[in-house]
Amino acid sequence: MSLFGGIEAGGTKFVCAAGTGPEDVREEVRFATTTPDECIGKCLEFFQAIQSVHGPLSAVGIASFGPLDPGPGSPTFGYITTTPKEGWAHTDLAGPISRALDIPVGFDTDVNGAALGEFRWGAAQGLNTFVYLTIGTGIGGGAMVNGTLIHGLLHPEMGHVLPPHDWMADPFAGVCPYHGDCLEGLASGPAIEQRWNQKAENLPPDHQAWDLEARYLAHGIVPQIYILSPQRIILGGGVMEQAHLFPKIRRQVRAILKDYIQSPAILENMDQYIVPPGLGNRAGVLGALALARAAAGE
Repeated sequence: MSLFGGIEAGGTKFVCAAGTGPEDVREEVRFATTTPDECIGKCLEFFQAIQSVHGPLSAVGIASFGPLDPGPGSPTFGYITTTPKEGWAHTDLAGPISRALDIPVGFDTDVNGAALGEFRWGAAQGLNTFVYLTIGTGIGGGAMVNGTLIHGLLHPEMGHVLPPHDWMADPFAGVCPYHGDCLEGLASGPAIEQRWNQKAENLPPDHQAWDLEARYLAHGIVPQIYILSPQRIILGGGVMEQAHLFPKIRRQVRAILKDYIQSPAILENMDQYIVPPGLGNRAGVLGALALARAAAGE
């Protein structure tokens, strides 16, 4: 059986794994995101050790924070590009991995990778058009339409849409270094912490923060419903570990849509329409394994 490697490259931590899927992860390691050279070196050490024990890898998949260049024909394919993450702008991430291991590398955004993992093994099984959003240190979105992950010009940037901002109700300016009060700037984990001077996980379920958070996230979700007509929306990331957010978001989405979209999925089955990841907090690294399998031709 072929063996695959996966790298979930996050702004806070890297996760490397080797295996074939959710039921077969042979080994896994996590380490803090520091400098590109140090992180790439640790990834290579892990995979070289894996190959000495378990045999050769067929491919490696990298699901990375961005923005990045996922176009195989581009001269900067495999690069993280204009990220605000200090020290990481214009970093070739896929190239050194591919050259050192001499195997194919699949490369995409962390959210597109997670979407592929959910399609293969999680909450999007049996669907062909859906959206995966992660709400954590940043906000990002991946999507599959008619069985194909969206790329186009580069890749989706669903976290940088501009929700309505009522400055009287919420005078917080936002944390996005590019746009200020875009969705990521207003509703990401760092935005919650800076607005309320507490980490999201420390805020009680009845805190006013959560109604505001649900409203912003709903305004980020509704355009995706209108534009892509997804069969399901999957919400992952650290902020969404607050399970009490899901009912609030569903109610806000219904209120904004005003019954315009006449589908039973929205009118009758919203609990099955906006859902958490089937793979839980493993969606990212398992998505990377799914990218590796795709790179190997599976």
